[in-house]
Amino acid sequence: MKTGDIVEIIYQARSGALTQRYVRIIEVTETYIKAYCFTRRQIRIFSSIRILAMQKVKDA
Repeated sequence: MKTGDIVEIIYQARSGALTQRYVRIIEVTETYIKAYCFTRRQIRIFSSIRILAMQKVKDA
């Protein structure tokens, strides 16, 4: 995935709760993904180890 891509992720929060989110990637590192979350309508940081699945929805 690259900056600008819109992806669907399944994310497990620290509490154990699972969420399905659509996000636009801003930055990718080995440990996290910084992205605009369409659900929360704000920029969020997602830990890479908590992303259980990811699928590209739209190219940048």
